Amino acid sequence: MTQHLVLFDVDGTLVDSQHIIHATLVETLARHGREPLDRAFMLGGVGLSLIPAMRRLLGPEADEALVAAAAGTYREVFHRLRGDPAHAELLFPGAAEVVAGLAARGDVVLGIVTGKTRRGIDYILDRFGWRAAFATVQTAEDAPSKPDPGMVLLAMAATGFRADATLVVGDTSWDMTMARAAGAGAVGVAWGNHTPDMLREGGAQRVIDRFEDLAALVGAPLTAEAS
Repeated sequence: MTQHLVLFDVDGTLVDSQHIIHATLVETLARHGREPLDRAFMLGGVGLSLIPAMRRLLGPEADEALVAAAAGTYREVFHRLRGDPAHAELLFPGAAEVVAGLAARGDVVLGIVTGKTRRGIDYILDRFGWRAAFATVQTAEDAPSKPDPGMVLLAMAATGFRADATLVVGDTSWDMTMARAAGAGAVGVAWGNHTPDMLREGGAQRVIDRFEDLAALVGAPLTAEAS
């Protein structure tokens, strides 16, 4: 039986965290004397590690001291808001079922590649009872920020999989570019932070509208869709 490694992004792919991330970004900007930006632009940086995300948000005129300070503010605000039920992070429809179904398959090993910190992903794994489901978890603390392929390469090395047996599932162009740079397959999800066109431009070979469509793609030949 041929084995396959399926690597999931988290925010915007498995977990609907748009509300809490947007609220955190708005407060972070305000505390550093900045006005809110376009919501889609602000959420478009989700998936990047925190420092690159803050650099993108603050613009090229921001010095590294401001970027670092804003990153610290973001961490503080995010962890405070996470304790408020109004900002609860929920799973996208079908996420729990798809993770459970793939984890039960004898031909699939699951992993995570996320821009979250280790602390952030530990919270998610514990909250949703996913500790046993994922054989490898790669975070912003383990490799350079997406779209660098480092997280995917580390996940493959940790599990013994080659690129041609690895599939990355994510909601941003950063995920798709990361996957293709590592030689892995790339499947985008249409319900996240980047549009289907952005996903295809980033290298997505398929874009799915429902989580239920993912299982049939694991192990299937993928060719790039037209953008």
